[in-house]
Amino acid sequence: MNNSTGFIKRPEITKHGLRNNAFAPPSLQPSPEAFAVPLPPDLEDEGLPMSENMIERKPNSEHNQLKKQYHEEQNKAAQHTLYNQYEEKIRPCIDLVDSLRALGIEKDLALPAIAVIGDQSSGKSSVLEALSGIALPRGNGIVTRCPLELKLKRIPATQAWKGKMCYRNTSLELQNASEVEKAIREAQNVVAGTKGAISGELISLEIRSPDVPDLTLIDLPGIARVAVGDQPKDIGEQIKMLLKKIICCKETLNLVVVPCNVDIATTEALRMAQDVDPSGERTLGILTKPDLVDRGTEESVINIIRNQVIPLKKGYMIVKCRGQQDIHNKLALAAAIQQERKFFETHTHFSILMEEGRATIPLLAEKLTNELVKHIIKTLPTLENQIREVLQKTLQDLQKYRRGTPKTESEKLFFLTDLIKLFNQDISLTIRGEEHLIGNEVRLFAKIRREFRTWEVTLTESAAKVKKNLPNKVWKYEDQYRGREFPGFTNYRTFEDIIKEQIIELEEPAVEILNNVIDLVEKNFMELAKRHFANFHNLNRAAKTRIEDIREKQAVEAERYIRTQFKMERIVYCQDDIYFNDLNSVKAENATKAGNGKELFVVSIANQEPSFVQEMVSHTKAYFNGASKRLTNQIPMIILSSALHDFGDNLQTTMLHLLQEKEKINHLLQEDSEAAKHRSYLSQRVDRLNKACQYLRDFTSL
Repeated sequence: MNNSTGFIKRPEITKHGLRNNAFAPPSLQPSPEAFAVPLPPDLEDEGLPMSENMIERKPNSEHNQLKKQYHEEQNKAAQHTLYNQYEEKIRPCIDLVDSLRALGIEKDLALPAIAVIGDQSSGKSSVLEALSGIALPRGNGIVTRCPLELKLKRIPATQAWKGKMCYRNTSLELQNASEVEKAIREAQNVVAGTKGAISGELISLEIRSPDVPDLTLIDLPGIARVAVGDQPKDIGEQIKMLLKKIICCKETLNLVVVPCNVDIATTEALRMAQDVDPSGERTLGILTKPDLVDRGTEESVINIIRNQVIPLKKGYMIVKCRGQQDIHNKLALAAAIQQERKFFETHTHFSILMEEGRATIPLLAEKLTNELVKHIIKTLPTLENQIREVLQKTLQDLQKYRRGTPKTESEKLFFLTDLIKLFNQDISLTIRGEEHLIGNEVRLFAKIRREFRTWEVTLTESAAKVKKNLPNKVWKYEDQYRGREFPGFTNYRTFEDIIKEQIIELEEPAVEILNNVIDLVEKNFMELAKRHFANFHNLNRAAKTRIEDIREKQAVEAERYIRTQFKMERIVYCQDDIYFNDLNSVKAENATKAGNGKELFVVSIANQEPSFVQEMVSHTKAYFNGASKRLTNQIPMIILSSALHDFGDNLQTTMLHLLQEKEKINHLLQEDSEAAKHRSYLSQRVDRLNKACQYLRDFTSL
């Protein structure tokens, strides 16, 4: 790189972060020619490999020549050492992310990046031009209409400038910097159209030059408020949505460009950055156009740069780039950097910022490179985990589509057999409650148990209802149906009618539970069919038809069993020993409650029920306790047997019958075009993510 346009050297970096002297002022760092910071002219004598007496014996001119030769050798050694450190430590970090982005990993997850945003006429393009050494499109209105990824790569001074632009399926080699502006305009016209609209599609521009820092930036459209020409009326909102989508990512560092001659608090770009990064941890402010500052306001600019007005964790820098008059006069970028240095060194107020390392494009380049590398290293562990998680999920998705249909008839039969076999295996595992789960999926058995708990609640509520309403029913039978019996004699028919009435009320809730469960089973089997036969529409439809048919059959069968169970329950029978045990338990419970001053049933506050009512209540409760125990388990057993196990077994059998219909195999294995396309997409994604994992492994092994 030419000394007149030089960028400051990059500090050494390890895999765990930057060294402590990473941001030491340039004057305190040895600067290699590769980064072209000139050595101070007034070097001291100390450090020369000769004594003062030896120097004194030399003529003055010879002494100066020796000193010059020594410092040249020292400088070359420093250059070589620092350049090697840079090549070994810093460049791989930036190249890693560039390689991941080139793979297309940003389609899957966000990558570390520096996004450049600014209001229109903020000087954003001038900053990027100064950093990249190329002329970007200029003009009225919105000039940057697509995100432009600017990959700057330093090459040895012996190599020639090269550029490469990629967008959509186009790759364009550029041999001269003068070709860039036209190439960007043409790319934007292809991606966003010719009428001034914007697009979120990325255009990538790689610049290889001895005169650039190693840095990757994403230039975003300037924030506009008014549509111009054929632009959409809501162009301002469109731009804000595009910017917010990119700068809100935690992986993105936001470089906000603000002119010195405006109120920083009113700039839209900084406000947007604050919205997505309230703490300012990911935001770096760049002040431009310091030559346009009104006299007397210089101190306020210095206060901003020193982080005393709107604090940002990464602070502020100030630069002076080419203005419109400079561009009109065709001032070269290299000359502009020299003018910038001179401006800050001689400025009455801003020279202090130069001394503090907060001013000029070369120092900005150094700062940005350091920040990007630190950010990359900080986010690498999370990035690696995210890539592995996405890869695992993609592999699982790809399993649904597997390979395409074979060509020969025999291979097709084996292929269909394999598909059905794997489907049947999953059905079998599901029946046993051992299916493989993905993510937050819930086992079918767990869902069925929830329905069965609902059945338990129904039985409990029914028992409570019996307890509450039984005295009234006993009195009703006493008043309406007592014949010649004396008072106090328990009427068995009354007891039996009360039990039957309560049992009948439970029949429909049991059938409802059956329908809920068989719906769950049907839905689960449908999802399994879709998962296994996703790219074979006809096979999936055949499985779906069989699932629906079997579901109807099993629902009818299970309902018949349930109604048979309730028909038996209306017989009202229990073994004597079991009934006596239940009755004694109820009477013991009543006695305990009476001893504690609690009445079993209360019709009025003043009067307790007569003994014959209490006796009927005890008998009814004892019998219903036993019946509830039977129904609590028996109904779920019927449902599990018919609606789950028989359903699954019959489905597996009927799916195997498909293999006997050989004339239908071609029809069943006819692949959907969308499925083939999606399988191709998933395969490409797996390849992309596998390569990304390899890149990360190679990087961590450095």
